[in-house]
Amino acid sequence: MLALYFFILATIQLGLLFGVNHYYRAHKSIKPSIYWMGSLTSSIFALSIFGVGILLNDRGTENPEFGFTIANTLFFIAAILQGLFCYSLNRTVTKKHQVICIVISLLFFLIFEPMRQFATFEIRTIFICVVLSSLFGWQIYELSFKRKRSPSRQLQYLQYASSAEMIFALGRLFILVSLSFTIKRIDDLPQVLIFFTIMQIVMNTLSYIAIGSYWSEQIAFSSLKSSQENQEIKALLQERETLIGSLLKANKTASTGALSAAIAHELNQPLGASSLNIQFLQKKLSEGQLNPALEKEIFATLLADNQRAAGIIRSLRSIFSDEKVESSKVDLAELIEAVLSIAKPEITAKSIQIVLSVQPHLMIQANRGEIQQVLLNLVNNAIQALVTSSQQVKKLNIDAQHTEGGVLLTVADNGDGIPEASRNQLFELLSSSKSSGMGLGLWLCKHIVTRHGGSIVFEPNPGGGAKFLVRLPVDSEVT
Repeated sequence: MLALYFFILATIQLGLLFGVNHYYRAHKSIKPSIYWMGSLTSSIFALSIFGVGILLNDRGTENPEFGFTIANTLFFIAAILQGLFCYSLNRTVTKKHQVICIVISLLFFLIFEPMRQFATFEIRTIFICVVLSSLFGWQIYELSFKRKRSPSRQLQYLQYASSAEMIFALGRLFILVSLSFTIKRIDDLPQVLIFFTIMQIVMNTLSYIAIGSYWSEQIAFSSLKSSQENQEIKALLQERETLIGSLLKANKTASTGALSAAIAHELNQPLGASSLNIQFLQKKLSEGQLNPALEKEIFATLLADNQRAAGIIRSLRSIFSDEKVESSKVDLAELIEAVLSIAKPEITAKSIQIVLSVQPHLMIQANRGEIQQVLLNLVNNAIQALVTSSQQVKKLNIDAQHTEGGVLLTVADNGDGIPEASRNQLFELLSSSKSSGMGLGLWLCKHIVTRHGGSIVFEPNPGGGAKFLVRLPVDSEVT
């Protein structure tokens, strides 16, 4: 019956080991302590060896089989490893600590083996109870220290189980000390001593269950923390997208604001011409001198001026419209023409020559509004660089051509260029080589081009000035 108790408890602990090992292998972030798993494994072997030893023992309690030394040493190792687990909750277990525990385990073996051969059952058991009680006390102390810093219901259960183990071990010690007879056969064991022995092992099994529950608790906390962190990351990403959207709007305002005077002048021309033509038409009507040919000519001129003004307003509206971040087929050549129509008044006013080299059918999958902003930023930067340049002939070169897997857009000017000290931070946020710059435009350019799966780099223009090369894939998904 005593052997059966050992086998039952060994089976329970073996099931716990297999269940926990399978469960925790699926969780890479929270792993069970190697000390706990090692302690549980040692305990299973010790219980099994004890059970087999009791069944096969024919020598009584005096000079039992060598297997009893192995089993008791494994129990001692299990207690040492469980103590290291409790210690690891508060401090780091170093190599030195591990070596000390190995040496102590060897000493235990070397001490117990002669006791198995020459000492009585009472002396051996008293020795075991004293040693294990000391280890249980160590575990209880470490658990109390951990719970003060980080309360845990499962660690509280573990502390209770360890306390019960120590109580039953001390109970065995008291019973053996108070015995008035010598135990020579297993049948001579008092029932109360057997009860305390079995209960000590039961409490040991409950301590392993409590440790398993503790790690389950840690996994639950980790999952909750991970879920909260995911929500925080999601909120930060949404905030980031909102911020970038605000920066895009600010960049639109800054880019078109620099051209506002020239755009106003450009709009004033067709509106002024329309006003003169309307006055002329009213005069002819009042004089009755309007003939069909003159009427047709005046209306054609009014229509052309109206379309010219509408085209300028339409281009500006496309810049300031709030488009969703969706991709569509975009004709890069048409987009370049639209941007130049916006910048044309400033280009004309500053006597800048435009050199275009654009291949036909440059179709890309992109967000039209964002790529238009990239073009407007680069063109606007080139215009500003040329305005302050000392070059007699100011040129703005725009080149677009097919490349392997995409298109290459080049915007270059022959201005004074970008200082070498500023080139490394050229695409960083809030970094600008211009005294009045916001440090926003080129950072947004890189952000937009990158999210389209492309790249943007700066190169010094061989003829002086700056050159920006934008590579965009033909088919891209905006991220």
